[in-house]
Formats: sequence, C-alpha cells, structure tokens
Amino acid sequence: MNLDFTQIQLNTPRLRLRPLRASDVEDMFDVYSDPKVMQYGSTPPWTSLEDARTSLSRTDVGMKEGQFLRLALTIGDSDHFIGDCCLFKFDQQCRHAEVGYSMGAAYWGQGYMHEALIALLNYGFQTLNLNRIEADIDPHNLASARCLEKLGFVKEGYLRERWIVDGVMSDSALYGLLRREWAHGSEG
Repeated sequence: MNLDFTQIQLNTPRLRLRPLRASDVEDMFDVYSDPKVMQYGSTPPWTSLEDARTSLSRTDVGMKEGQFLRLALTIGDSDHFIGDCCLFKFDQQCRHAEVGYSMGAAYWGQGYMHEALIALLNYGFQTLNLNRIEADIDPHNLASARCLEKLGFVKEGYLRERWIVDGVMSDSALYGLLRREWAHGSEG
C-alpha cells in the first residue's frame, strides 16, 4: 500500500490507539518477554531490550512505507503501552490483510482487546476499503478464538504443525471476516 501510517490515531471509549514510540521500548519488552503472553505466539519471548528496539525500528519503517499498521494500546489519557494491534500482509489487489494483537497479561479479561479491534477493523474496512481480514492463531488460545468469534470472524481452516517456536510444533487455526459480515459499523 502507498500509505504512511505514522500519524494514525484511533480512539475508543476507554483506549487510545497510536503509533509506537521510543518511550514504549521498556513496556514493549515487559509484554513480549512474558512467557504467559508469548505462550501462543509465533516467536519465543524476547530476551533483551534490544529485541524491543529492533521491533520498534522495523515498525517505524513498515509504518512509513505502508507495509503494515501497528498501533500501541493505551488506556484513556495515559501514555502507558499495554499492548498493540496491527494490520499486515496487505494485498491491495484482493483488498485483504491479516490482523495481529498482543496485550500484557495484567489487562486480559477486561474487554480492552475487543474494543481496540473494533476500532482497528472499522479503520480497515472503512478507511482502507479492505474486503477481508484474516487471523492466524494457535488453536489452544481459546481466549483469542473467543475474541475473534465475538467480532464475527469465522473459523475457516486448520493447518497442522505450521509453526515451530523454540523447537515446539504448533498448529494454526485460520479465521476470516468479510466486509459484508462486519456488524460493528462505526462503533469504537
């Protein structure tokens, strides 16, 4: 896509979604180094602040070049990074992308990710004119599956032993949501 996502900010009743900043590095590390958060991830937990700096650097380039949209989640007026969500793997011709998300364990079960994803999906369908958004999750991640299903995603496939993370094989459950099925309109 030929977009610059570096100035995007989305607001929800409780959250602000904004581009990542250098000041987020330590909070990003806290989230992504937690084995509980990364249990179902496609990479192992981070082991150093350098992992966070590298991720931030890649994000800066990808956001400027419109390769992906990755936004930090902050609660209200706080600027404290609690997690992030992103749209990536854009296919301009077919108008689809993949969604990804992570959040610090202390914030799980409070509806924050659901709220953030409503705003992100609205942006994807309405502003970016996507027709389809996909998700690839570990089938054991029942909380993520519930979150996707609550948003209207449909489980469309299952890929066996798709990922190998730290020598452990895991499967993928594939979900899809079509623009015409998106029921949340301008919520968020």
